[in-house]
Amino acid sequence: MNYVGISSGFHDAALSVIDDDGNILFAGHSERYNKEKHTKDLCYDIVEDALSYTTSSDIEIHYYERPWIKFLRQVRSGEKLSLSNLFVKEIIGQDLIDKLQGGKVHTHNHHLSHAAAGFQTSPYDDATVVVIDAIGEFDTISIYNAWYDKNGVAKYKKLWGQTYPDSIGLFYSAMTQRAGLRPLDEEYILMGMAAYGKDSHLKEFNKLIRSYKDITFTDNLHTGVPDEFLKDADNMDIATATQLITEQLIMQVMSKARMLGGSKNLVYGGGVALNCLANRLLGEYYDNIWIMPNPGDAGSSIGAACLGYGKRVNWTNAFLGHDISGDYPANRVIDCLLTDKIAGVASGRAEFGPRALGHRSLLADPRGQEIKDKVNEIKRRQKFRPFAPIILEEYADTYFDMPNGFDNSRYMQVIARCRLPDLFPAIVHYDGTSRVQTVPNDGSGIRELLEKWYVLTGCPILLNTSLNIRGEPMVNDRKDADRFELMYNVKVIS
Repeated sequence: MNYVGISSGFHDAALSVIDDDGNILFAGHSERYNKEKHTKDLCYDIVEDALSYTTSSDIEIHYYERPWIKFLRQVRSGEKLSLSNLFVKEIIGQDLIDKLQGGKVHTHNHHLSHAAAGFQTSPYDDATVVVIDAIGEFDTISIYNAWYDKNGVAKYKKLWGQTYPDSIGLFYSAMTQRAGLRPLDEEYILMGMAAYGKDSHLKEFNKLIRSYKDITFTDNLHTGVPDEFLKDADNMDIATATQLITEQLIMQVMSKARMLGGSKNLVYGGGVALNCLANRLLGEYYDNIWIMPNPGDAGSSIGAACLGYGKRVNWTNAFLGHDISGDYPANRVIDCLLTDKIAGVASGRAEFGPRALGHRSLLADPRGQEIKDKVNEIKRRQKFRPFAPIILEEYADTYFDMPNGFDNSRYMQVIARCRLPDLFPAIVHYDGTSRVQTVPNDGSGIRELLEKWYVLTGCPILLNTSLNIRGEPMVNDRKDADRFELMYNVKVIS
């Protein structure tokens, strides 16, 4: 039996496959196949690619939420309705279901899919699971106890939750829109902007909060804030206040979870878990923290498949998508870095998640004063935005002050203060922090690259950002890489 998990119909469609031994055979983003960023629909090409990894013709399909319950919430919220959204086979597409030969489609609660994606990929036998996102069917925050029974079956008990319209995720998206950015897309830019602003508008922001303890808001922020809300405020100041308020709200949830759950292990999921700036605070409540590299809705495709499979899955790394075959080109990448200081790499299986981790990356020497502006120019993005360092894991504490609860950061899930910012101006943000990616001694190609780079330069760090053409998803296949080379005149090595 192969268990296919699907998230689609709203944004960031994805598909995952787990086999009967708990191996994740495939997990990929539909947007990287149809080139439509944040696409809500599965496409034929991702299904075709996924099927090439299946090991059985016996397939069971699991969908990440319950459409009819979501439809009821959409009725309540006054959204424009479509009866086709009631039927999961219409949302996925009958032609794709037929291609998968899956027959009946099993549906699961949206937040439970988030929880399963986190817990069943985690190394823990038990955990407190926290899910915070914009909105599922009705849920916006959920706290669970999770454990495995004597047969190894994952069990979940919900301890507390909050429901629509009170939502930390909707609050953050509303403020993303207020700052002139695209909601459900550019929240990460708002997070980066927060370092530049002042906290002079906290009083006005606090008027939006009815109760920090219960995580309730005075208004429904689903459609944003009124145009007159702080209409003359600087967008950087909006970002600062948004981040500070969000961190307070998240910590209220974590405090409640620690009290209700009892476990020292935290599994954290939902789109809000991508806020790596807020994640630095999680160690105040938990000794051990697991955030899977794709905690948003796309990652719930793994969660839905996990619920079908029922037990712990074998998590090794996030390289689960489309394969560009061949050995990792460490030596050729280093040659390019030594010559040009910048190199693209598109090799092996694509990352599952929003962050490039070395297989679809634009890499650079982090030590030069001019590198940050040069890479920003290539990427056609705002000059204020920071880049991430990728570092040999054993040197992380030498160069970064890692926050409590994070002895590593293999998926860029937390920020850390750089101990030597003057040496690495390209990867240090305005506030002195970096979104760190640590690479363990795992025999991987990116590990080999960093080891050889360190021997040659004495520097265990490279700048790492996603390899993508502006306005498009990350490079997926060699054809995409060739287009990137042509457009930006940067060598992409496979």
